[in-house]
This record gives sequence, structure tokens and C-alpha cells, in this order.
Amino acid sequence: MSLPVTRPRTTAVTVQVKGMVGDDERDCAQALVSAVLSRHRAAVGPARVRVTGAPGAGGSGLVQVNLSVCGAPARVQVPGDTLPLAIATAAARLDRQIKRLTTAWDPWPWPDPERRAVSGPGAGPIARRKTVRLHVGMACQAAAILDAMDYDVYLYTDADTGEDAIVYRAGPTGLALARQRTMRPPSLPRLLPLTVNPRRTPVMTADQAAAWLAEHWLPFVFYTDRDTRRGTLLYRRYDGDLGLVAPATRGRDGQPRRLVVGGIG
Repeated sequence: MSLPVTRPRTTAVTVQVKGMVGDDERDCAQALVSAVLSRHRAAVGPARVRVTGAPGAGGSGLVQVNLSVCGAPARVQVPGDTLPLAIATAAARLDRQIKRLTTAWDPWPWPDPERRAVSGPGAGPIARRKTVRLHVGMACQAAAILDAMDYDVYLYTDADTGEDAIVYRAGPTGLALARQRTMRPPSLPRLLPLTVNPRRTPVMTADQAAAWLAEHWLPFVFYTDRDTRRGTLLYRRYDGDLGLVAPATRGRDGQPRRLVVGGIG
């Protein structure tokens, strides 16, 4: 009697492409991500890969991988001067991200050579507006989400003060905190190596924030919206346009409007 053959469990990988992405590049992304997941199959769930290629042969690329690690959301996102480079770098970063979230935590290097700041002169239009129900938590919790989701900046509501706030990659330690009004360090815990922005968050409109971002070559602007009085995040996208993340307002049914995660990068 022949024994049944036990096949190793594989983790599903779905690849979505945008722009100038060939079949070979799409297949390469799927193969590399599948190979990474096969080494961690006990800890990860299905992965969604988004591969974006700039116009023109040999153009730059952007790769994002979303998945769950130990049941919690996780992500990596990597740009590259070429699409093959972005794919290979994203696969390597994904492998390190899964190891970081399943074994001993190790911070990303700072400055991070794989994640250059998206900044420069000028600014495009606000091409995307997202409304989010902000996570309410301590700065350490927001920093954990920032890390697991590989964000450059994460918008949340600070439980310590009740103010909207951001944690972001900056400063001497690579982790910084800015609230709408409060400039003191978080009360607890004191283990995070973060710095606190010493300047009060400006009150302005989206158009004023866009002008400020363009004038100062910034990757993002955190500001208090003049009308809603809520903390709002305007950021520069990899395609040169701008995106805006604002806290959810409630509709006529009393429920928050469209909800998405409040981080970018």
C-alpha cells in the first residue's frame, strides 16, 4: 500500500501591476515573494503584492507587499531606480520584516538606505484624499504600527493628551513625535528612543499646507485643519502628486465615513 504524499503548504501570493510592468517582472515578483513566504509559512498569511513601473524602458519602480504576520497586519514598501532592483530589494526587506516581527525586534537602520525621503521642489495636485478613523493609543503603540507597516509617518490620536498626533522617521534616533499642541515627552513608557517636535503644529488649510510643502521641499506636512480643528497629514507621493489623510467625520447615520489605515510611506 502506497503512503499518501504530504505536500508542503504554500502561501498564496497575488500580484497587481500598474504602469510599465512586463510579464517577466510580474512573475519575478511573485516568485521572490513566494520564496520568502515559504521560509516563514507557519507565521504568515496570504500576501498582496503591488508592482508599479514608471513610464519608459528601464524606468524606476515601486513595490509594496501587504500580508499578515502572526495574525497582525504587516507591510513593506520599497522604491528602486529600476523595477528589477525594487523587486529584489522588496523581497529582501520582506524577509527581514517577517524575522523582526516573529523573533527579537530589531529597529530599521537610520537613515534607511532603502527608503529615501520623497521630497523635492514644487508640488503636484492633491490626487488622493483619504478619510480615516484614527487609532487611539500611546506613542509606543503608534510606533509599533509605524514599524510593522513600514510607514514613514503614521497619523493617530494620542491617548496621553487627546490630541491628534504623528510618529515619523526623523531626528537623531529615526523616530519622532509631533502633537497638535503638547510638546512634552510621552508620560509612559520612557523606553522608546524618540524625540519630540518642539514646535506647535500650524493651523492652516490644505492649500496652505501644499504651498508650505512645496516651498520647503518637505516629504509631508502635519497641520491642524482650520475648519475641522483636527490633525491632518498632507504628503508627497512617489509619482509627484500629493495625498491627504484626514480624521473621519460622522455622516448622517452617525457612523464614520470611509475608513483606512492612517499611515503613509
